[in-house]
Amino acid sequence: MNAHRTLTLAAPAVLVIGIFMVVPLLVAVAYSFMTANPYGGVDMPLTLDAYVQFLFQRDFDDTLLFSWSYVIIILRSIYLAGLTTAICMILGFPVAWYLVCQGENRRRTLLFLVTLPFWINTLIRTYCWVLILRDEGLANGLLKAAGVISTPLPLLYNDASILLGLVYTFLPFMVLPIYSTLERIDPRLIEAAYDLYANRSAVFRRVIWPLAKPGALVGASLVFAPSLGSFLAPDLLGGGKKLLIGSLVQMQFTSSRNWPFGAALSILVTIAVLFIFVVRSTKAEEARL
Repeated sequence: MNAHRTLTLAAPAVLVIGIFMVVPLLVAVAYSFMTANPYGGVDMPLTLDAYVQFLFQRDFDDTLLFSWSYVIIILRSIYLAGLTTAICMILGFPVAWYLVCQGENRRRTLLFLVTLPFWINTLIRTYCWVLILRDEGLANGLLKAAGVISTPLPLLYNDASILLGLVYTFLPFMVLPIYSTLERIDPRLIEAAYDLYANRSAVFRRVIWPLAKPGALVGASLVFAPSLGSFLAPDLLGGGKKLLIGSLVQMQFTSSRNWPFGAALSILVTIAVLFIFVVRSTKAEEARL
């Protein structure tokens, strides 16, 4: 009876996951093995050309030559996603701790402010940074007014502006899981550590961080995965000067009209993310043992 009830309650969630996650993934896998239609879409026959294109390019005589082009794009994307995750962790943990230390009413207000960006479309929020960072934007205008600079600084269309956009977009995804775990820490554990003459550094390393680590890992997952595939920040704040994997996939389904290659890239990125998470989980389990 309990098993039947559990299955009944879980059925809607399983159905949603199956329709909106598993089915699109299976469609992407199928598309990746098909032939690109010059006008968009896919055709038969089945082929491995999309996966071959990832590592090789064809010479004039149809000879396959190894190419690092797409590998470099993926590595650059992983680097920026990892850096985004690290910065969000460094910024998000103190914010979450500050929230936990506040009174009930003030905490509720601050949590509302943390979640407020979710109410605004990501495209609008990202484009606001374009208006702030451009040569005639707010940042350069304030620096000129203060006499710090005489000519505009190149604040836009570089890796720093892309990183800024990614951190701004995904920081709340780091703050909220960490806050959730910090909120459940018994304050008496911290008081006991101080009673045993532990300094602040020792309390953080031996009490707070071990207990908050699960939330930090959840936050890292929620930040790393979407920032790896993000294309708004690279397009708007990077000016398309340096391709990231999200922009490259989007390009395959629009201007390049190479749907199989776009699907293959999506599958490869998914496999890379799953591999990173499996390695991380394995190491965490080994450390726990």
